[in-house]
Amino acid sequence: MANDPFNRNFDPQTGQSVEIAPGMRRVTAPNASPMTFTGTNTYLLGEREIAVIDPGPDDPAHLAAILAAVGDAAKISHVFVTHSHVDHSPLARRLGQIAGAPVLALGDSYAYRSVRMVELASIAELGGGEGVDVDFAPDIQLTDGEIVQTAEWSLEAIATPGHFSNHMCFHWAAENAAFSGDHVMGWATTLVSPPDGDLTAFMNSLAIMAARNDDRYFPGHGAPVADPSGMVSYQIGHRKSREAQILECLTSGPATPRGLTDRIYTDIPASLIPAAARNVFSHLLDLHARNLVYCRDKLSPNAAFSLRMN
Repeated sequence: MANDPFNRNFDPQTGQSVEIAPGMRRVTAPNASPMTFTGTNTYLLGEREIAVIDPGPDDPAHLAAILAAVGDAAKISHVFVTHSHVDHSPLARRLGQIAGAPVLALGDSYAYRSVRMVELASIAELGGGEGVDVDFAPDIQLTDGEIVQTAEWSLEAIATPGHFSNHMCFHWAAENAAFSGDHVMGWATTLVSPPDGDLTAFMNSLAIMAARNDDRYFPGHGAPVADPSGMVSYQIGHRKSREAQILECLTSGPATPRGLTDRIYTDIPASLIPAAARNVFSHLLDLHARNLVYCRDKLSPNAAFSLRMN
């Protein structure tokens, strides 16, 4: 793998309305953490009829910052949600009610789960469910390729399940740019934690974005991505490299996701090891589905996986 392309030198100017492109501003929520970087980016698209993209956590200060940025001369016409993790969607309902605007998304927090993930979700030992906004449900369920527009802007819905089953990116025609949520970001690779996350779906969604020709991404966390094609290619290469590491480790015998994580992730803070183990587990489930590994016991984050020999 080449040196990583990430930009971690980013000042979000939390709580302020920051113009990112003509007719589009960013207000970053005050929820910085190891998993959210500098906080959730909420985007305001339009001058008079404003689309809010990823309203963020249900935080009074963030709500006040969004309403102040909109001002009295404009109105919120639509509230779009890329996916229903608690750092992206909880404020949607309250903001929509205040503005009298519909909430639009791919579906609720359980929409678009693959049959495999639905089956796996019934396993008590599967884990997952980190940070899910379980009560989220949009007023309008969008479909892939659907276009929502006003006199000021046009957004195309792009279904990109993987990081979360109901993940959706939004293409902004005027700037040939995409609001990429957590599917592709510029500060780090993306967590995929089953059953809410699905690595097989994630890789398919990366291929969808790779086939596009967007000029910029506006992600859910961190700075804009200036080279979408390069970043998507890096993310695909990163996942293939991680898969190769897992398979190589399994040549020495069966191993659990946590055991593999300790051997592979030798350069990250201890606080991020649990998330890394979820990523490894997602790889193992994908490899299991492709018949490249097997598990003698019930599939779980604590089970030992073995390399399937042809």
